[in-house]
Amino acid sequence: MQPSMKSIIAVVTLLLMLLLVCACTDSGGKKQGDFIQIGEFAINHVSDQRTDVRDGAGRTLVLIPRDAPAPKDVAPHHIVRTPVKRVVAYGYFDVAIMRALGVLEDTLVGVTTPADRWYIDEVKEGMAAGKIAFLGDSSSIDFERLKQQQPELVLTWDHAVIPMLEELGIPCAVTSTPVAMCLNARMRFVQFLAPFFHREKEAEAFFDRVNLALIDIRDRTAGCGEPPNVMWGDIYEKRVLVEPGNAWVGELVGLADSDYLFDDVYGTSCIEIAVERFLYSGEDADIFFTYRTSKDGITSKAALARMNPLLADIRPIKEGKVYAPLPHYVQSGDHLDEILTEIAAILHPEVYPDYTYRYFTELPDTDPEENGEQS
Repeated sequence: MQPSMKSIIAVVTLLLMLLLVCACTDSGGKKQGDFIQIGEFAINHVSDQRTDVRDGAGRTLVLIPRDAPAPKDVAPHHIVRTPVKRVVAYGYFDVAIMRALGVLEDTLVGVTTPADRWYIDEVKEGMAAGKIAFLGDSSSIDFERLKQQQPELVLTWDHAVIPMLEELGIPCAVTSTPVAMCLNARMRFVQFLAPFFHREKEAEAFFDRVNLALIDIRDRTAGCGEPPNVMWGDIYEKRVLVEPGNAWVGELVGLADSDYLFDDVYGTSCIEIAVERFLYSGEDADIFFTYRTSKDGITSKAALARMNPLLADIRPIKEGKVYAPLPHYVQSGDHLDEILTEIAAILHPEVYPDYTYRYFTELPDTDPEENGEQS
C-alpha cells in the first residue's frame, strides 16, 4: 500500500524540524549570540553573563549568574539568579522535565497538588519529609506559605498570580501558551528550562532520546497498513474538550501514518468544541483516547457510556477501541519517548508485537461483574 498524503506531509515536517534543531544546536553548547525558538518560548544567550528567555506569556526574563551584578535596565522581578536552587512548580509537566534535567530532588520546594495525588517518588518523599510544601490548590494559593518556602523561581500556567509574585519580589516563568504545544515544542521544552539550572547537556540528551524514538516510529509505521481514524478528548457535563490538530498529539498521530479526526481544530490544549462535531467524528473513529482514568470510574466502555450517555453510539464504543490513560501518565513527561512509542504501538500494534502498555489501558466492553464474574 502506498503511504497516504498525510503520512508524507508528516515525514517532511519531521525532517524540516530536525534540520531546524540541528541549525540551532550544532555548536555543541551555548555561546554568545545563540538564539533558540521553541514554539512560543525563546532563549537568547546574550553573553556568558546573561541569557534572555521569553516565557509563555511573552515576558522576558533575564538569567544571570548568582554572583553577577544585576543589570540596571531590568526590573528586579524579571531577574533570575542561576543556577536556581529553590523552585515552586504548578504543572505536572514542569515537574517531570525538572526530573529529566536531574534537578527535581534538590530544587523543588512547593507544589499545588496534595501528596496523595503524586506518583513521582521524589515529590512524595520530599513532601513526607517536609521539604516540599503543598501550597493549596492552584486557584487558591497560600501566598504566605509560598513566601516561607523562599522560592527563587515559580513555574506556573496561571497569569493571574504574576502581580502578586511581583509584589513579593519572586520571579516567575509562565510555562503554558495560548496555543497548544506542537510536537517539536513538546520535545524541546526541556531546552527552555535547562538554562535556569545550567543543565543544557542533560536537555540535549533528553531531546536526542525523544528524537530517536520519533525516527523509529516514523520508520516502523510508514505505509504499514490502513491508517486508523483517531480521536482524543471527552464529553463532560457542560462542555466537550478535545486535543486540537496543532497539538503534539495530533501531529504524532499523523507522523505515525494515522488520521487524526480533529486535525482541522486549532487552538489550546483541551479546546472546547461543539458536541455535534465530536459525535460526527465519532461515527468514523476506530480508536478513541479519553482523558478520564480509572480514578474517575472509567473501567470499561460500558462505564464510560454510563457516565457520558452521548458516547454510547460512537463507533469506538460499539466496535472500535477505547484507551484511557493510567493515573501516573500525566506526571510522566520525563518519559516522553516511551509515551510517544506507546501511542504508536496502540495505533499500529502490527509493528509492535508483544508490546506491554505502561501509560494507557485498553478498556474492555464491560466490567467483569457485569458478566457475572467475580472481581
